[in-house]
Amino acid sequence: MRLTKFGHSCVRFDTDGGAIVIDPGVFSDPAALDGADAVFITHQHADHCNDPELRRLLEDQPETVFYGPESLADVLGGLPFTVVSAGDAIPVAGTEVKVVGRHHAVIHPDIPVVPNVGYLVDGVFHPGDALTVPDLPVRVLLAPVAAPWMKLSECVDFIRAVDAPVVHPIHDAILSEDGIAIVDRNLMHLIGDPYQRIADGTPVDV
Repeated sequence: MRLTKFGHSCVRFDTDGGAIVIDPGVFSDPAALDGADAVFITHQHADHCNDPELRRLLEDQPETVFYGPESLADVLGGLPFTVVSAGDAIPVAGTEVKVVGRHHAVIHPDIPVVPNVGYLVDGVFHPGDALTVPDLPVRVLLAPVAAPWMKLSECVDFIRAVDAPVVHPIHDAILSEDGIAIVDRNLMHLIGDPYQRIADGTPVDV
C-alpha cells in the first residue's frame, strides 16, 4: 500500500484494489481525488471537506462512494454519503477501514463541538481533528501537529500514547515554512526516529 500526502490533512492510499482518500479539504491538492474509489471524511470543517471538489468528483466518477459522520449532511447539501460511526469496519479497495472516535477536539468552550471520526486503514491511523487513542494496534500514525485546538505538548503526549513505530505529521497548513521547521525540530527532539515528515505529493510505502 502506498500513502501520499496531498496537503494539510489530506492523504491518499493506493492499494492493489483501488484508491482511498481521507479529508480532501480546501487546503489540499484536488489531484488527490483523481480516480478515487472511496472518500472518507472525518468531519464537516472546510479544511477537511471541500464540497465543490467532491461534487466535481461525483460528476466525473458517479461510482465513487463517500463516508463520514452523520453531521456531514449539514454541509454537503444533499450529496450522497454513507454514515459511519465508531466501531464500524468498511471493506473497500482491497482493504478495510475501521472507524474510531466520536468528537472533535475542543477549540473553545464557546464553540460547539462537532462529531469527528478517525480512520484506521490497515494499521495506518488518521484521527481527524481529535486526539483519540485507538484501542487497536497502530503501525503508522498520521499526527496533527498544528491547530487552533491543540498545543505542541498535547501533540507530543498523543504521539507517545499511541506509540506507533512510525509517525508522519499532518494538519500543518496553518504553519509557515519557518513554523514547520520549528515544529519538526521540537518533535524530532521529543519523539525521535519514529517522527518522519513526508513531502506533499511524494508516495511512500506503508
